Amino acid sequence: QGAGKTTAAAKLALYCVKEKRKVLLVAADIYRPAAIEQLKTLGKKTDTEVFSLGTELPADQICREAIAYAKKNGFDTVIVDTAGRQVIDLELMDELKKVKAAVNAQETLLVVDAMTGQEAANLTRAFNEQVGITGAILTKLDGDTRGGAALSVQKVSGRPIKFVGVGEQVEKLEPFYPKRMASRILGMGDVVSFVEKAQEAVEEKEALEITKRLMKAEFDFNDFLKQTAMMSKMGSFSGMLKMIPGMSGMKEEQIALAEKKLKLSESLIFSMTRKERLNPDLLIKDRTSRSRLTRIAKGSGRTYTQASALVTDFQKMRTMMQRMTKSMIGDANVDELAAASANGDAMSPMQPGMGGNRSARRKGDKKKEKSGGQKRGFGR
Repeated sequence: QGAGKTTAAAKLALYCVKEKRKVLLVAADIYRPAAIEQLKTLGKKTDTEVFSLGTELPADQICREAIAYAKKNGFDTVIVDTAGRQVIDLELMDELKKVKAAVNAQETLLVVDAMTGQEAANLTRAFNEQVGITGAILTKLDGDTRGGAALSVQKVSGRPIKFVGVGEQVEKLEPFYPKRMASRILGMGDVVSFVEKAQEAVEEKEALEITKRLMKAEFDFNDFLKQTAMMSKMGSFSGMLKMIPGMSGMKEEQIALAEKKLKLSESLIFSMTRKERLNPDLLIKDRTSRSRLTRIAKGSGRTYTQASALVTDFQKMRTMMQRMTKSMIGDANVDELAAASANGDAMSPMQPGMGGNRSARRKGDKKKEKSGGQKRGFGR
């Protein structure tokens, strides 16, 4: 109880829906009427049907009728939200045994609050001995410093942690990968999870367009806003940093400062006109730039210095990206390379050390040789 069990059931339902399953959620917590309403609300959010017979019937009878309903209506996955307790309750254990027998469950998952620490291990042991579990869902694992609870749950039960909740939203459920969690706890990052989150949050076509614009130095303030929106879909700023090798050691103050600066930048951009967002040079090179920045600062409740700093940083970033692109691909076709990079082509020139990178440089060298430029390469 209080571990986020009902929410975890809805999260699991959404996960199964994404796997192309037809899911039925069953409200079997007959002690908390609010739990039934909560499950119905979450069911609407996840586009999942909820089976409920109120709180008058025994939980095992509700579950038997739910299974019959699921078979009749073509559901292939049934998720039962049962009652929970923070302390061991023999009456509850008997009820859970009856529910388990009634539905002939393939999976019996214990939802454990990672913040309970050592108590998580004691609860896991008791539930496993009395009811028998096949695995656990660990909730409230937004911070990886609570990884100790994950180790305790697996050790005392001998059963795996199958999923972890990493946020309050229904999308915030992830399969549990021990090696990835260990890497995060040790500060080594988790690149695989980072890439998976990026693939979920970013559409391929949009990624291709932004990649092209970055490589052509046409990146504007609208593109900047699109990128920040993509980042917010991937989760919290601190959560993403933990996945990047070498970045997990950043102090909370530094992360908070970076998030504050990002919000400041967004407020300034929202104060710009459509023309200014599309053409950053109006705020950099144009003779009206100073008056424009003054207006933008006032409109966003910021200072002229902050507005000017945003434009300066933005220009530095564009210049840096242009130089990096030129040094990596030479005179190769930017559109082709951006497409290869966005599609994850193994021969993409944007991946250092791969064949495509070497090929692009050779083409650039040949053009320089024809034009009388200096030859490149060892021993020349």
